[in-house]
Amino acid sequence: MKRFVLAAIAAVALGGAAYADTIKVGVIGPFSGPFALQGKNFKAGIDAYMAMNGKKVGKDEVEVIYRDVPQADPAQSKALAQELVVKEKVQYLAGFYFTPDAMAVTPILKQANVPMVIFNAATSAIVTKSPLVVRTSFTTWQTSTPIAKVASDAGVKKVISVVSDYGPGVDAENAFKAGFEKQGGQVVQAIRMPLSTNDFSPIMQRIKDSGAQGVFAFLPSGPTTLGFVKAYNENGLKSAGIKLFAPGDLTQESDLPALGDAALGMQTTFHYAISHDSAENKAFVAAAGKAIGNPAELTFPAVGAFDGMHVIYKMIEATGGKQDAQKAVDAVKGLSWVSPRGPVAIDPESRHITQNIYLREVAKGSDGKYYNKEIQTFEKQGDPGLAAAK
Repeated sequence: MKRFVLAAIAAVALGGAAYADTIKVGVIGPFSGPFALQGKNFKAGIDAYMAMNGKKVGKDEVEVIYRDVPQADPAQSKALAQELVVKEKVQYLAGFYFTPDAMAVTPILKQANVPMVIFNAATSAIVTKSPLVVRTSFTTWQTSTPIAKVASDAGVKKVISVVSDYGPGVDAENAFKAGFEKQGGQVVQAIRMPLSTNDFSPIMQRIKDSGAQGVFAFLPSGPTTLGFVKAYNENGLKSAGIKLFAPGDLTQESDLPALGDAALGMQTTFHYAISHDSAENKAFVAAAGKAIGNPAELTFPAVGAFDGMHVIYKMIEATGGKQDAQKAVDAVKGLSWVSPRGPVAIDPESRHITQNIYLREVAKGSDGKYYNKEIQTFEKQGDPGLAAAK
């Protein structure tokens, strides 16, 4: 069966899809289940980009085909990617909310002659698995390294690390530890939780018992992050003065109304906030808010998808619509533009995005709505985790 699928992929790569008038982009993500909001944001970002830039590149029409993976499922992701390539004849694969899903698909890219543009999955090592991978999101090394300096600057010397036990969580743990120790701090204990964890009370007790002045946390955005921050507040850690440090996954905008005043003052480092003050972001938020239907649901995966479509359009332009994965990827190495998040570029060696990382603080606007207020900028951050990944 495996040989048959690979043979079919090779036939597609050499066949009629190369001169198609319609360029198909296959997007894999969570469009149902507990992480459906993230998939909804993928679609909002895509729809916003196409609304603002049209559905054609030159004479070629762009068609997006969606496939649903409700939660991390590498086998299903690979099967859907093969189906998209063989049956739907897509020339580009994109999306991928979870790292294991993206990792599972990288082995088929070369023979399929199809690039992968990652809208979210955040483990550094993904781009090392195939020369045909480009990422427009972020990595947890990129977003977790600056918060270590923030913790040190706040006078915290001892921290306990708590992360979800999968690629991005391990990366986040290592990134924070390296950055914090460089500042003279100490990680007194490191806890890794199964991805399925939803009762955080025992974890909160371990944090209290550790004697740490602060906790560094990473979990994938969704029900888990909301549950973790609520447990942090409800179990008395905030009132006890144990500071919470995290990348911005823990305060995605769509969760802030549920967290309420308990989240006020919480600081995170991240690549994007809906409140980012620029003309490009205002235009994006207006278009993506319209696309998603309820602007309060708009959150960071939308900008990864928006910029991902920009990269795919540039690839289509460079190849004249023909199917040539390596030429497509080579064309965007070094590409720079002004994103809704600020100035960005595709690093020509790593094919990962270089971008500003912002320190944000949860604040309440005059309209009574909660938002992430940018208060400091760490400019032109690459991915320090790539050296460790190679």
